[in-house]
Amino acid sequence: MINLSIAEAHKGLKEKKFSATELAKAYLKRIKETDGNLHSYVTVTEDVALKQAAEADKKGKFENPLAGIPMNLKDVVCTAGIKTTACSKILENFVPPYNAHVYDRLREAGAVLLGKSNTDEFTMGSSSENSYFGATKNPWDFTCVAGGSSGGPAASVAADQACFSIGTDTGGSIRQPASLCSCVGLKVTYGRVPREGVIPYASSFDTIGPLTKTVEDAALVLQAIAGKSERDATTPNVPVPDYTKFLKNDLKGMKIGVPKEFFEQGVEKETADAVMGGIEVMKKLGAIVEEVSLPLTKYAIPVYYLLVKSEASTNLARYDGIKYGHTAGGAKDLEEIYIKSRQEGFGPEVKRAIMLGTYCLSAGYFDAFYLKAAKVRALIKKEYEEAFKKVDVLVTPTSPFPAFKIGEKTEDPLAMYMADILTVPINLAGVCGMSVPAGFSPAGLPIGMQLIADQFKEENLFHAGHAFQQATEWHKKKPSF
Repeated sequence: MINLSIAEAHKGLKEKKFSATELAKAYLKRIKETDGNLHSYVTVTEDVALKQAAEADKKGKFENPLAGIPMNLKDVVCTAGIKTTACSKILENFVPPYNAHVYDRLREAGAVLLGKSNTDEFTMGSSSENSYFGATKNPWDFTCVAGGSSGGPAASVAADQACFSIGTDTGGSIRQPASLCSCVGLKVTYGRVPREGVIPYASSFDTIGPLTKTVEDAALVLQAIAGKSERDATTPNVPVPDYTKFLKNDLKGMKIGVPKEFFEQGVEKETADAVMGGIEVMKKLGAIVEEVSLPLTKYAIPVYYLLVKSEASTNLARYDGIKYGHTAGGAKDLEEIYIKSRQEGFGPEVKRAIMLGTYCLSAGYFDAFYLKAAKVRALIKKEYEEAFKKVDVLVTPTSPFPAFKIGEKTEDPLAMYMADILTVPINLAGVCGMSVPAGFSPAGLPIGMQLIADQFKEENLFHAGHAFQQATEWHKKKPSF
């Protein structure tokens, strides 16, 4: 049962081949057997899962494709009565009194919560090594990272510890781990899914999206969680189409652009070869392929990190040791409570974000750094607008390289930041993107192919991605451990 996609599990539930309770128990058993090695989860909600599964069985109709389907949430998605820690010491015991809107929408659809999955602290990282609770390991090789910051969600889906997961993507945090673990990761258009109740990293960049076993599954999940929210003013009133209608088996007439700059940014040959092989498959499916140029790509990393660290430093100001979260003992006065609580509660990457962001926003440096970066961001957005006047989808590698060794980049923050070089431009432009499995390295590590479409054109991603998966077998391969 645990190897089934959402669509397959939904069919099994409808046909009474198994119950939602049996399905939930199978996944809970898998978690108990494997998570000692993987560390995908930081909280397992067994009682909640069995209760929600029993409710789905009682209703019995399973009309919604997500009814009775077990999933997990990245541990920045607030859940009433269940710990939500952002994998930080400062929120180690925080229990929210409310649900994030995305979780409410999933519950309305009937999805079953297995637990909360591991992430880099406050989602800051590309390897899940910044988690206060320890790193998630890659299911294909336990000596390698699972990617980040949604390493726990990606590893759990790839290892059949959940049928799907909900992650967040600020600069590649869904797509990059999906690539490194071999699953489908969808970064939606900014505002397509409500962010209310999700602990922020950088508010003008953060997006919420699914990690799934297939492109079809990603379409089913997005159908349930997308759309305007009265609880989030950044969700525009853009209609949500029936994404399943775009799941076609050919690409006749689709125009695909290949940005040359995305094959020059330190991309390893084995990765480039796998993606070019994927593009050849798409040609055979009828796609019209042409080279395009996005010259501002070389500025993406500095622009992105100046802006997100600035926004992060502002968002993190709320954690003061007073209102909620960790409070340091032994402080003599209010100022010392602030200093000691933040000193003890935050990890190195979060402290780095606060220092860099505060510096960029300070008097005398705001114009030189933050404002200039914001102007370049606007130019990058315009560059993508022009590209999508010519093509329907852009195709690139997701990550410059397969999964790297645990500890390999932890002492070099700049090297870690460069792991996001192919994903951050999409967040700067506010468009949508998806990583799909596209091959394996000679060492047996997954390689992902990134599909990029214009704002609110997720249906183009589903069309291209589904057709590619119907013609290939990469997404069907499973890690053996």
